[in-house]
Amino acid sequence: MKLTVFGATGGIGGHVVRQALDAGHTVTAVVRDPARLTVRHPALEVAIVPGLTDPDVLSPVLAASDAAISGVGPRGRHDGPVASSATRGILRALEVSGSRRFVAVSAAPVGPAPEGDSFVNRRIVLPFVGALFRDLYADLAEMEDEIRRSATDWTVVRPPKLVNKPLTGTYRTVVGGNVPHGYTISRADAAHAMLAALNDPATLRKAVGVAY
Repeated sequence: MKLTVFGATGGIGGHVVRQALDAGHTVTAVVRDPARLTVRHPALEVAIVPGLTDPDVLSPVLAASDAAISGVGPRGRHDGPVASSATRGILRALEVSGSRRFVAVSAAPVGPAPEGDSFVNRRIVLPFVGALFRDLYADLAEMEDEIRRSATDWTVVRPPKLVNKPLTGTYRTVVGGNVPHGYTISRADAAHAMLAALNDPATLRKAVGVAY
């Protein structure tokens, strides 16, 4: 499969690139600063762009791509609407290029509290986290709205707190909801879940919760 990865130098995007190459895919990594991409591989092409908001710039990098994966997201509370503005440009570029399969990362608090979750998590922890990172999650919610309105065959993956631990390939998923009592997942396993969703028809036009 020929994949185009946006946010390829980020915490999740970097793992997507490495795991996709290890799985035998051909990858185009879309970056603004190629010095931040440390991966080298014969099946890797690097596309340098000034930003992710202009579909005219992005559509050529999607040429002949079977699918696009976006690990784009804000790095902090004060980064502004990074995810929604970048995803808007990516979606327009997908329309122009004719590529339809699209998998993007969001965050668990954008979705509903899972059934069976603890009272403390539903009534105290999640509301507190939602208030603390209000602008960040509002950006991701707007991004998800843009994706749902698109003509793409999309999947949104919603991890909880991301941690830097090795890939395990062992985690829980909930299609259309969040994982109860799911508090963390590694960036490597979140990337694994995004790649796994590519060929899973059950995830088409669905949000997927993922956590340990």
